[in-house]
Amino acid sequence: MAEITAAMVKELREKSGAGMMDAKKALVEANGDLEAAADWLRKKGLSTAEKKSSRTAAEGLVALAIKGNKGVALEVNAETDFVGRNEEFQSFVSKAAGVALEKADNIEALAAASLEGGKTVQDGLTTLIAKIGENMKLRRMGKVSVSKGAVIGYMHNAVAPNMGKIGVLVALESDAAPEKLQGLGKQIAMHVAAAFPKCLDRHSIDPAALEKEKEFLREQAKTSGKPADIIEKMLEGRLRKFYEEICLLDQLSVMDGETRISQIVENAAKEVGAPVKLTGFVRLQLGEGIEKEEKDFAAEVAAVANG
Repeated sequence: MAEITAAMVKELREKSGAGMMDAKKALVEANGDLEAAADWLRKKGLSTAEKKSSRTAAEGLVALAIKGNKGVALEVNAETDFVGRNEEFQSFVSKAAGVALEKADNIEALAAASLEGGKTVQDGLTTLIAKIGENMKLRRMGKVSVSKGAVIGYMHNAVAPNMGKIGVLVALESDAAPEKLQGLGKQIAMHVAAAFPKCLDRHSIDPAALEKEKEFLREQAKTSGKPADIIEKMLEGRLRKFYEEICLLDQLSVMDGETRISQIVENAAKEVGAPVKLTGFVRLQLGEGIEKEEKDFAAEVAAVANG
């Protein structure tokens, strides 16, 4: 019997719109044959969202859920921003974020996790697709936690409580009371929303990506025709600029344009009377990285009216 991998299940789910367990069962029945499994689902009437699954879903909502010292940010996509204002969709996204916080560490585990009434989260989404009539996807999630301290959230362009366009979570490790860390966390979270750091600090950069960037900057500096020792100094300066662009702790605060985030954390530690360490963050922006299909909305409405 063929091995049924998570990647196979994910591909079939995306192709058919079926739930996680249904997709896995279909692959088992079809001995790992993707096309045969899709046919099996169609015969069983489990792929109600199949016709919609190829349509671009770049709208929807980002949701935050925080409980105690842990938090999750979740992105659920739909085709239009109208769905983001739909109360039923908002209710689903809120419940899914709660499930993600308690039961899942990645989007695949979330899809398979129990939602309510014996259904999985993916089953609930598939039902919603059939009811609302748009393609929808559980796209991505990110979690942070601390052993002591606080996790603070910020939602930019909120359309409902803890739901909107850009969701940010900040994790602060400290012996200070959580309420004393809220102001600092909110300030950093707002900065993250605006500045879009790629990683926490220099140690968080992928070594291969860093070496590639160094080589690029070195070759760039060589075009100046300067001596080797000058080129190395030029490289150091350009690397600092690179760190400031992508590393949160190296960035200058968007609030004053002068103070580095690392210094803001140090200053806050003195104010709260205990060491504070920024240990992580999550930033999810709705539709980020999705290639959107350009549509002539007026023509689309006219076509519907004439149909």
